[in-house]
Amino acid sequence: MQMARIELPEALVMEILSKLPVKSLIRFNCVCKYWCSFQIPHFIFKHYHNNLENNNLNLLLRRHDGNTFQPYLSQLSNQKDQKNLVKQNIHLPFFKNAIPSVYGACHGLLCLQEPSTDKAALWNPSTREFKILPPSSIQRPPYLSPMEGNLALYGVSFDHAALGFDSKTNDYKVIRFVSFIYYHSPFVTRTFVNIEEEQRYAYPHYEFQVELYSSRSDSWKEIPCPLYTPTDLILGNNYVDGICYWKTMTEAYLGLILLFDLANQKFSILPFPEITGSCLHYYDNILMFNGSLSVIVCLLEGTGMSFDLWVTSEGVWTKQFSIESISGVLHPLGFGKNGELFLRDTNNEIVLFDLSTQELKELEINTYLDHFQESISLHAYVESLVRINGIQECEKHIIRQLAGDASNKY
Repeated sequence: MQMARIELPEALVMEILSKLPVKSLIRFNCVCKYWCSFQIPHFIFKHYHNNLENNNLNLLLRRHDGNTFQPYLSQLSNQKDQKNLVKQNIHLPFFKNAIPSVYGACHGLLCLQEPSTDKAALWNPSTREFKILPPSSIQRPPYLSPMEGNLALYGVSFDHAALGFDSKTNDYKVIRFVSFIYYHSPFVTRTFVNIEEEQRYAYPHYEFQVELYSSRSDSWKEIPCPLYTPTDLILGNNYVDGICYWKTMTEAYLGLILLFDLANQKFSILPFPEITGSCLHYYDNILMFNGSLSVIVCLLEGTGMSFDLWVTSEGVWTKQFSIESISGVLHPLGFGKNGELFLRDTNNEIVLFDLSTQELKELEINTYLDHFQESISLHAYVESLVRINGIQECEKHIIRQLAGDASNKY
């Protein structure tokens, strides 16, 4: 006797599929043509927001191999029995002999940028799609020798990028600052009014330009440069809800936050929260906390460090919480799932502070052999099916190696 065929309503099937991981959905491409409907924008949006609402964060540590000095990313496991252990290491031969910066995430996408050149790429680590961005649109001045003029171009750098989504045009965009570094020629005779002028003359001279990439047009364009330019790298992501953020300061060294609205392509500034109290030894940085722009203030107290987290809503700062002095830590890296704070300690190891229990936990992540330990950074993303019209990862761009697997040594 033939069993009756039961057909589930399409809406129910889509609801079930939207709760599955990307890896499973990609496999379903081979099941039937109907199940390929998860590639439509509505399903991609629903799948991403299910992951976002459930706080299904994936964490990457940017590191440098102690033997080869090459950069790589360690993906941390989010399984309960192996939480925050290194799951796999991801090497970046596309940026070989360079140190790429990681920007994002936006809708599960990351931007990889080599500061010393205009080499950049978009990457979806979940679908393993990789897209090389076109060369810069900015015309570079010629490199002059010190004998050819008063100012000689020393170098060009591509820094302080941000990846975001322009909901007005349904477009993923990358913005980056291009710095031209000049030095005064020692072969040009000059008379100085005072010692201060002579000292300023010895410092490099910077000129900045800004360019914006559109994924819809797959091209860069130059846009007007703001009065203030980024001064520091931030912790992890610098984009939320259509706005990109950077840390900057005035000529009087007053901290500001530089904002860029991707929809209207306008820069603006926002003051830092006002820090009160008698502690003079502190530093601050911006980061994202629970989807909001935040500032973490690090107060140095003897051998320990305490933290204040400020969150802004419509330009108004509110202190979210404070963490009392923790001994033996150097620098925050960012927040993981459930508000866990990742830190680098005095042994250059990665530790985790649990806000709910107020306990510090040592992670089994061996970084003592890493090169550039002070530059370890944490990057969080949520799985998504967003497509970037790129190609699938290949070994000349990305190499994945399971943790502890010596057979695939990079």
